[in-house]
Amino acid sequence: MKETAAFINVSAQNELSRVYDDAVYNKLCQTLDLTREVILAENFEEHRERLSKVSYLFATWGMPALTEKQIGEYLPNLKAVFYAAGTVQGFARPFLNRDVKVFSAWAANAVPVAEFTVAQIVLSGKGYFQGMRRMETGGREAFSAFSHSLPCNYRVKIGILGAGMIGSRVLQMLQGYDFETLAYDPFASEEKLAALGARRASLEEIFSECQVISNHIANLPATQKILRYEHFSKMKKNAVFINTGRGAQIVEDDLARALREDPDRTALLDVTWPEPPEADSPLLTLPNCILSPHIAGSMNNEVARMGAYMAEEYEALSAGRPCRYQVTLDMLETMA
Repeated sequence: MKETAAFINVSAQNELSRVYDDAVYNKLCQTLDLTREVILAENFEEHRERLSKVSYLFATWGMPALTEKQIGEYLPNLKAVFYAAGTVQGFARPFLNRDVKVFSAWAANAVPVAEFTVAQIVLSGKGYFQGMRRMETGGREAFSAFSHSLPCNYRVKIGILGAGMIGSRVLQMLQGYDFETLAYDPFASEEKLAALGARRASLEEIFSECQVISNHIANLPATQKILRYEHFSKMKKNAVFINTGRGAQIVEDDLARALREDPDRTALLDVTWPEPPEADSPLLTLPNCILSPHIAGSMNNEVARMGAYMAEEYEALSAGRPCRYQVTLDMLETMA
């Protein structure tokens, strides 16, 4: 007899059918009693009977934040939640407190972010981003002059802030280049950094020595506004700061000040705080600050990778095999 599972979300307008595409859904249905109907948090009462039988929940962005009482009342037989998206900080604790396993597709979401970041690092080495801006006003010669002021992509230092899932993947990918990589992460072991080809360094070392600095620090209360003027002011003349992490970790006025002080510095920001930036934000008008609209993470076809990861985790769990992406209470203290 098949175990019961359900899709859950806070809104009827959700991404579940794209994240769990037909290939993944049909595979899950081979061993689970799972319909395409999405149960909404506001409709739990009318689905009480089915929820009482549910062993597994499948979710993505829009996962309801349930209380321990709600979980006990409506989901007494729940074994696991499979979250086909990134951070689980907003909902995981009550489930974990009730011994319900939680799995996250943060590793799947890390793939496009890492790809986006590495592409930006390599293009930054050639001065591409600021060069394009300069060509708009000064022509090809202005672009060429800026590019020739850079050391480019051989034997330069690249600084990675945070060696979690995304930062680690970036470091792993950078091993295919002739870079020297420095990493800031108080929680990463020496063995882990060595395996990723990185040398441990302080924030001060990275900002003063590296040609490109990329932020992947876990988004926690303790890391908000962790990157300030004392760091950005140490950036080399033509260094680049990339942020595909979280805007709240940056004191944006401090970054703007450092960019104004040296126009050859560049910031590539896929995230800001708030998002989008307020109309009077200096980041919108600085010529050496290039913003993208939070596109580094999973988009379009890429979102189906997250559903596939969660289907694989379910299969491993149900077969008694080791799982790769289970989240624990201890992990919530340091992960994004």
